Amino acid sequence: MQELVRSNDRVLLSFVRAVLSEEGVEHLVLDGAMSVLEGSLGILAARVMVQDEDEARARRVLAERGVGHELRPERP
Repeated sequence: MQELVRSNDRVLLSFVRAVLSEEGVEHLVLDGAMSVLEGSLGILAARVMVQDEDEARARRVLAERGVGHELRPERP
């Protein structure tokens, strides 16, 4: 799995999830509830993950929707 976005911004995470769902890209949010456990201090960010084979398409559609600057660097 590849990490696309890491953020504490609930609006951004919701948008990314909606776009990926709309495009039929399966995704998983890891550490989504960690901020609640840490007292909502914003130390632990949620991570949006996709399958390796869906990474290029997911990056493309998110960039087209204007959140390309939020994408994590691609791993080699």
